[in-house]
Amino acid sequence: MVSLRALAVLALAAGLAAPAGAEPPKRVVSMNLCTDQLAMALAAPGQLVSVSYLALDPRSSAMVEEAMAYPTNRGRAEEIYLLKPDLVLAGSFGGPAVAMLHRLGVPVVEVAPPTSLAEARDAIAQVGAALGRSETAEAMIADFDREVARLARPAGPDAPTAATWGANGYSIAGDTLAGDILRRAGFALVTDRLGMETSGYVPLEVLVMAQPDLIVTGSPYPGASRAEEVLDHPALERLEGHVLRVPDALWTCALPRSLEALAMLSAEAEALR
Repeated sequence: MVSLRALAVLALAAGLAAPAGAEPPKRVVSMNLCTDQLAMALAAPGQLVSVSYLALDPRSSAMVEEAMAYPTNRGRAEEIYLLKPDLVLAGSFGGPAVAMLHRLGVPVVEVAPPTSLAEARDAIAQVGAALGRSETAEAMIADFDREVARLARPAGPDAPTAATWGANGYSIAGDTLAGDILRRAGFALVTDRLGMETSGYVPLEVLVMAQPDLIVTGSPYPGASRAEEVLDHPALERLEGHVLRVPDALWTCALPRSLEALAMLSAEAEALR
């Protein structure tokens, strides 16, 4: 395998330039699950040459079928450099690999993970601009806005309550994409009523006492770990509310497909009123 030191020497010898000017990139590599999916939705034919291996995981990716058309990478600087990209899309927590790509002179656009549907619009616009596909991104945002307006429900003082419940008793707060979607669907968050400003552990007895109208869980994973045994705890059966499974892939990343989660939850909120 080519070492990082050797790659740096090669890059200097080749006189790699800074990011190209107005010309759209022709060889784009994505090394992040969320940029994978935005790039697949926005890129011109032949423009995207590789996505991360996570794009093929149905537990977290909403675009597995589309991802099967692309070679995958594992986010290592060496392999990405050897793909000769003129643009790399990465998350904002790319770590040493992104730092090395910067040192090698490879243009990298880092996209922060959106924590709301409003921020999702910004991510779509950012990736569209990076790809030279702003018109496509603007059309996607317009469709996105129309669907949000159609599906969103005002919560109001008598809003039904909802809590997410994950492995190890983890519950989502309002400062997350899932929290924003729940609120837009018309739910009041149990974590808000518990005074939780950030997501975290909620004891089962506290959840039971809160009596949420809806408990939202994720998709069951094959060979579930002991951390997920809490999802099948008999105490949950005593809650008056009911349980809805929302596939994790719909809101692991902020995407147009995230509106499927909004549609599911809006229908649940309407039924509970």
